[in-house]
Amino acid sequence: MSQEVLIVDDEADICQLISETLEDEGYHTRRALDGTRAIEVIQERCPDLIILDIWLGDSQFDGIKLLELIKKDHPSLPVIMMSGHGTIETAVQAIKMGAYDFIEKPFKADRLLLAMGRAMETAKLRRENSELKARTIEITDFLGMSSFANQLRQLIDRVAPTNSRVLISGDSGTGKEIVARLIHQRSKRKNGPFVVLNCATLDPDSFESVLFGTEDKEGRKIGLFEEAHRGTLLFDEVTDMPFETQGKILRSLQEQTFTRVGGKRNIEVDVRVMASSSRDIHKAVEEKRFREDLYYRLNVVPIKIPSLKERKEDISILIQELILHVSNLNGLQPKKFSEEAILVLQAYDWPGNIRQLKNVIEWILIMASENESESIAPNLLPAEIYGEASLMLRNDQSLQIMSLPLREARESFEKDYLRAQVERFGGNVSRTADFVKMERSALHRKLRDLQIMRGNRS
Repeated sequence: MSQEVLIVDDEADICQLISETLEDEGYHTRRALDGTRAIEVIQERCPDLIILDIWLGDSQFDGIKLLELIKKDHPSLPVIMMSGHGTIETAVQAIKMGAYDFIEKPFKADRLLLAMGRAMETAKLRRENSELKARTIEITDFLGMSSFANQLRQLIDRVAPTNSRVLISGDSGTGKEIVARLIHQRSKRKNGPFVVLNCATLDPDSFESVLFGTEDKEGRKIGLFEEAHRGTLLFDEVTDMPFETQGKILRSLQEQTFTRVGGKRNIEVDVRVMASSSRDIHKAVEEKRFREDLYYRLNVVPIKIPSLKERKEDISILIQELILHVSNLNGLQPKKFSEEAILVLQAYDWPGNIRQLKNVIEWILIMASENESESIAPNLLPAEIYGEASLMLRNDQSLQIMSLPLREARESFEKDYLRAQVERFGGNVSRTADFVKMERSALHRKLRDLQIMRGNRS
C-alpha cells in the first residue's frame, strides 16, 4: 500500500517537481502552497510524512510556525524541512521542535528519498514500540498443534492479505486480539497502526468523541478512527457499542468518511475494521441491542475461537511459551514443569482461558523462585487447580502413570500390582499365582524381571 506525502511549498513548480519524483517512486502525494491550505489538507486526512519549506509566502504562517502546529496535533508525524536560504540556527531550531531532518535546496532526489525512508521507518518503530508497551496480550502468535490451531493459522493467512472485515468471537481470554493482530501483521497494512477500541470500557457519552475526535474553540483532537488511517481498527467487545453510535459506524464503513464531533468537515480515511465479541452477537441482534445491518457489514469473515478446555492438547506448548515470556518480563528464573504437573494443568477446565493460564504461570514462577528444584511438581500448583484436577485424575500414582508411554505405564502398573499382591499373601508366590491367574513359573520370571523382592515362602 503506497504511503502518502504532503508537500508544502509556496513555489508551485517545486511542489510539482517533488510530487512527480515521489510518485515515480510509488508514493501518493498531495500539495499545499501555503500554511492555511496545508492545515486544511492535514485535517482532511493525515499523511504519512510532510515535506515542509521553511519560508512560505503566507502572511499567517511560516514553516516554523506551521511545524509547531503540526507537532502539537500530530507529535509522531515525521516532517522534513527544506529551505534554499536557511541558516544553521534555523535548522537547529526546526530539529529541536520535532522535525526529523533539514535539507537545503537544491537537493538531489536520492538525498530526499533517503531522508524520507529513514523518517518513516523511525516513525514506524516508535509507533510499534508504543503499541508494544500498551499491549495487554503479549503472545505474538497463535500457538498450538491441535487441528483447530492449524486451521486457524491457515484462515489467518488467507484473510490477512485481503481488505475484508472480520468478526472474531470466543470466550474472554481465548486470544481474540491475538488473532486480530496476526491478521494485521500479515496484511498489506502491517506498516500502519493497529488501534484497539474497547467498547465495554468507554462511557457511552464519550464514545463518539473518542472514536471520531472533536473540534471546538479549544482546538482539535484526533479520534481513534483517524489515528488508524492506513491501518487497522479493532472494535473489541463490539456488542457493547452504544446503539446510537452504530448507525454512524455503519455510514463510516460504507463511505470511509466521518465528521469530528463539533466539526463540519468530512474526514477521509482508509481503515480496515475488525470486531470481536465474547458475547452472543446473534442474541444482541434479536434483542434489538445491535443493528442487524451493522452485524452483516462486520461479519464478512467470521472466526470462532474455542475455549482452552476444547483444545487441551495445546496447553503444553502454551506453557513453554508463557514460561519464557513471564520469566523474561519479570526477571524470574525459568522453571521446567514436570510431566505430572503438565497433566494436572491439562486436566483443569480453565474458565479464564489463555489469560488465566498466563496468570497462573506467573504466580507459579514467583512462588517457586526460591525453590532449588529445577522442576515444578504438581504440589507447587495453585491449590484450586491441583485439587480439582486431582479429583479427576484420582491420585498422584495415576498422574505418574498417565504421564508415561504405554509400555512404561504398563510395566509400572504391573510392578505396583504384583508387589501389592505378593505382600498381600505374605510372600507366598503359589497363592499369589493362583489369585492373579498366572502359572507359578511365569510369575517367578515376572517378579525377577520386575525386580520385586519377595519372602522365602514359595
